[in-house]
Amino acid sequence: MEKSRFITLARKFNAVLFEENGLLSGALPLVVAGHTVGLVRAELLPLVRAASMFHVTEGAVTLDPALETPEARSAAMAELLQRWRTQENLVALRGWRNECYDVRASFSSAPLLKMERSATCVFGIRQYGVDLNGYTHHPERGFCVWIQRRSLEKPTWPGKLDNMVSGGLTSGLGLLEAVQKEAWEEAGIPEHLLPGIRSAGAVSFVYGKGSATFASHAFCFDIQLAPDFQPRNQDGEAEEFMLVTPKELMELVCSPEFKTTSAPVTLDFLIRHGFITPNNEPRFLEICELLHVPLASAYSTGRLISGLQAIHG
Repeated sequence: MEKSRFITLARKFNAVLFEENGLLSGALPLVVAGHTVGLVRAELLPLVRAASMFHVTEGAVTLDPALETPEARSAAMAELLQRWRTQENLVALRGWRNECYDVRASFSSAPLLKMERSATCVFGIRQYGVDLNGYTHHPERGFCVWIQRRSLEKPTWPGKLDNMVSGGLTSGLGLLEAVQKEAWEEAGIPEHLLPGIRSAGAVSFVYGKGSATFASHAFCFDIQLAPDFQPRNQDGEAEEFMLVTPKELMELVCSPEFKTTSAPVTLDFLIRHGFITPNNEPRFLEICELLHVPLASAYSTGRLISGLQAIHG
């Protein structure tokens, strides 16, 4: 089988499926109000067992059914996470954001609880985000794409290259509202240009690092910008912006400089705009599959572990 740098990258951002050390081994699904919402890795189970709000069996970690409302579950979770933040050495919680994500059975269902953003990967909660690809037709260089370098002060992936605009879906925000908010904060895209943002599908992947599991859905958006437009960061989260050609972008996205969990959106963009094709990429279909890991199905069926293992084959 022919080698492919893009397959290597796709396996990297789907590390939970492909790491030989068996990241799924001994893991248990997290169940809230009868719904599978997360994945607790084996090394975290002793910590979870010590928390009275969870019931741990051979088949699942279940949040105490006595916590009957989203408000009660959110309050109990917030108290636990604050305690873990001060007492336990959980790397993920070092990136504490003071920002909550909704935990849902499915994207369109009502929240079952809210959870501190940095903790979602501790419990393998599916994360939802928005990414905006900005591109232009440069008079001399032709089709070009804007990317950013993340601030060196960011708690996660500091200094790495990233898509022009990206952000998590904060509790209480809709998709369009979220991407418009991020477009201004990260790239200074003014209000009169926001109607040019176009929905362009979504990617899904499951990345693992340490004891953390990032089961992610990223909603993709595109905007065509004038050749003289210059992104300007407003919130201090980007160091600089760079305008690159598709050829340059294909090199950068595979480099250690690029944020691994933003790479799926970039590959998807390059495929949708015809720069990665079946004619120039021998593993094209496999790449497409690994950009759309069926997380929604795996979580909703209640057979999360076997469903993810089946993807690896």
